[in-house]
Amino acid sequence: MYIVQIFWLSLLSATYAAVLEDFQVTQPPIVPVGVQECTVKVLQRDFAFSFGISEIVELTPPTDCGPVGSWSAITLNFTVTSNGTQFDRLGIFTFKNVEIWRTSTPEPTRGDGIIWTYIKDVTKYMPLFETTGTFILQLDNLIQTGLDGVYSTVLHATYYASTKEFPPAPKADLIVPLSTMANDTGNDASVPPAFSLNVTLPVNTVKIFAELFASGNSQEEFWYLNAANDFISDLPDGTTFPQGPFREVRLLVDGQVAGAAFPYAVIFTGGINPSLWRPISAYGALDEPTYFIDVTPFVPLLTDGNPHTFTLDVVSAETDHTIDQNWFVSGLLQVITDSSSAPTTGNITVYDVAPFAETSVSGTVSNSGADVNITVNATRNIHIESTVVSGSGGVTHVVWTQNLTFSNVQSYRDDAVVQLLQQTAVGYVVSKHNDETVVLDTFSYPLDIDFRFGNADFTNWTSSVNHSYDRVLQANPLVLGTTIHNVQNTDGFFQLRAGGNFGNGTNNNTFSYVDTAGNTFSRRVNAALNVITLDEESGTLVPASAQKNSATMAGETVVSADQVRLPGKGSEV
Repeated sequence: MYIVQIFWLSLLSATYAAVLEDFQVTQPPIVPVGVQECTVKVLQRDFAFSFGISEIVELTPPTDCGPVGSWSAITLNFTVTSNGTQFDRLGIFTFKNVEIWRTSTPEPTRGDGIIWTYIKDVTKYMPLFETTGTFILQLDNLIQTGLDGVYSTVLHATYYASTKEFPPAPKADLIVPLSTMANDTGNDASVPPAFSLNVTLPVNTVKIFAELFASGNSQEEFWYLNAANDFISDLPDGTTFPQGPFREVRLLVDGQVAGAAFPYAVIFTGGINPSLWRPISAYGALDEPTYFIDVTPFVPLLTDGNPHTFTLDVVSAETDHTIDQNWFVSGLLQVITDSSSAPTTGNITVYDVAPFAETSVSGTVSNSGADVNITVNATRNIHIESTVVSGSGGVTHVVWTQNLTFSNVQSYRDDAVVQLLQQTAVGYVVSKHNDETVVLDTFSYPLDIDFRFGNADFTNWTSSVNHSYDRVLQANPLVLGTTIHNVQNTDGFFQLRAGGNFGNGTNNNTFSYVDTAGNTFSRRVNAALNVITLDEESGTLVPASAQKNSATMAGETVVSADQVRLPGKGSEV
């Protein structure tokens, strides 16, 4: 059987007894028990003033846990401490020019500071780990007056030997980066403009599964609160940014749309109200969701031995489809080849794909101009079929379908003193090879936000965020299918002041996980004013020795929270 991998931080707990332990609710990694493990330190770095100065190391596979590449699992353990005042920062883990993990940092506290540990399952990237290569962590931090928080990091990789009971993990024959191919920093590209890369694939390729990384930054961090251009002038200056709230991440092959994603709204720990996210981060903040596209329908065009152009971009519902600055994007291709070296042939038989999603923008403005309502809707339908003939004679009929819908309703009252958002993104994505489902992605990402400012100077406010992530996912045939249901309900207030910002907040999180191997995990955890008030776990992935105690908060506390970011205010307030 499998159990959760636990790194008991007994020494750290003794040393940092009063340290705030931050976390993102998620399922434990599924790793074998009772097998030989090889743990190596990948890197250790204090990220102080680190803009443009990534940590770059060479990672060599261990040889003490069976033949290289025969492992049953691989995990990364990332532990970070920080103390002081600092913004949250984006972290990009890149191995051999392939982004394998996008994270962000919780904002530290003064005094005893914070600590967090996240264990990431990277088994699906095993082909990268089979040989020595360049491993990069980009974590751009800034030290200056008012910002003194240093992120002290350590990263370990654990390789699990395979046995008869725990055989080698399934893997692709090749992983191809869709990245900037930089050797001195993270390999994500900033868009706009669109990012393109020429890729030459093996002529005997028979299947290609893409994974995309994408997140909004700067003027695009709160993309879901950006106002449509038709109504931006009706709002008070500085309320938010233009280009509307709809975003579509597209993957194009030789100029043709191969697939699209309606992204999940990741809220970083400095967003809206930092007090909401202590100690429970918003879902996705420490491990951002990724998006999956079956590129197999294009295999007959890509196996001619010539380079082909893969393009990543992010577009809006505006007439010219432009967005603000900027999104960070990258991707990878999991490539499966045929046993024969003969070229794969075939043809695309159906291509029913519009260049962009179908969108609509509507709204109303009150006679006084104080109240503005804006609605943006979008639908995206993709249907591609192809016949793929391998060199060994196998014939595969591929049917790739995406049906996605999006709705965003923004209401501004009393000259934007009250700001309300109701957004939903829903999708059904499926790919079938000879009528067998190989990719499935059914998702629903509802998001409700309520801002109520206490004065016309916008220096204090109450906010509530109701945020859900519901996803049934089979990313490709090489990994387990998973069903994740996560709901976060948060409330709090925040005050800007010259002597130091402050606020408080509550965060109630309900999470459940089940996979196609029968593993289960559920957790209900609540927090108020930095204190865990309820924590319950259940499921097959919870070790009997791991008992969560429910604590009760006592007394009123005002939480110091210096760094906050709001829509329309740039990257910091």
